[in-house]
Amino acid sequence: MELAGKVVVVTGGTRGVGAGIARAFLRAGAEVVVCARRSPEVPLAGAEFVPLDLRDPAAVAELFDGIAARHGRLDTLVNNAGGTPYRLLGEGDAARHARVIELNLTVPLTASLAAHEHLRAARGSVVMIGSVSGGRPSPGSAAYGAAKAGLENLARSMAVEWAPEVRVNTLVLGMVRTELSHLHYGDEDGIAAVGRTVPLGRLAEPSEIGEAAVFLASERAAYVSGASLLVHGGGERPAFLDAATANKEK
Repeated sequence: MELAGKVVVVTGGTRGVGAGIARAFLRAGAEVVVCARRSPEVPLAGAEFVPLDLRDPAAVAELFDGIAARHGRLDTLVNNAGGTPYRLLGEGDAARHARVIELNLTVPLTASLAAHEHLRAARGSVVMIGSVSGGRPSPGSAAYGAAKAGLENLARSMAVEWAPEVRVNTLVLGMVRTELSHLHYGDEDGIAAVGRTVPLGRLAEPSEIGEAAVFLASERAAYVSGASLLVHGGGERPAFLDAATANKEK
């Protein structure tokens, strides 16, 4: 199997995109450790779960030292933990928005720093889970979008500073169908309608994000570092095309 003998950590890997990523690495033969604050409602067969508050740098460092001691190595860190509720800027104070930035930017930096020496010893890689929100206006999730923009830039700088021993790349995600999709897009009709705005006609599945993460961690991407891989189904159709009265198909 492609990643047999490799050890992979997926933060926030207990549900949604994170679980899809963890399962993809398991299918590729890797030993997978997932961490999150709460235990998964449904255990991820074949993966090791470690409870962890990623906002605690000492606990994060202890986690990675422990994994390296138990498994003998660390090959890939997938910084997946993150997310945000819908909140307009005026509906929260700066401290509340800063917590979103902490989760989506500071936490991946904390984990990457804690894992660095172990990844360096294995000539491994970091995969950041970014978002299209980092490259376009994100009303209702402005702090999240700002954090994801920073994460992508952080990954590029990290790729230069840590080369050639550690490769660092970002998966820039569009919309993904998970168990929480209804919170953002509504009922099944709403999810389907949102999917139709994507050129490929649907939301991504977590397994598809996982396959892209496996690629970036594998030898097939041995010369890929500092890159941002768009996994967004073609992006978004420009709104002006539908608003214009010229050049309509007949």
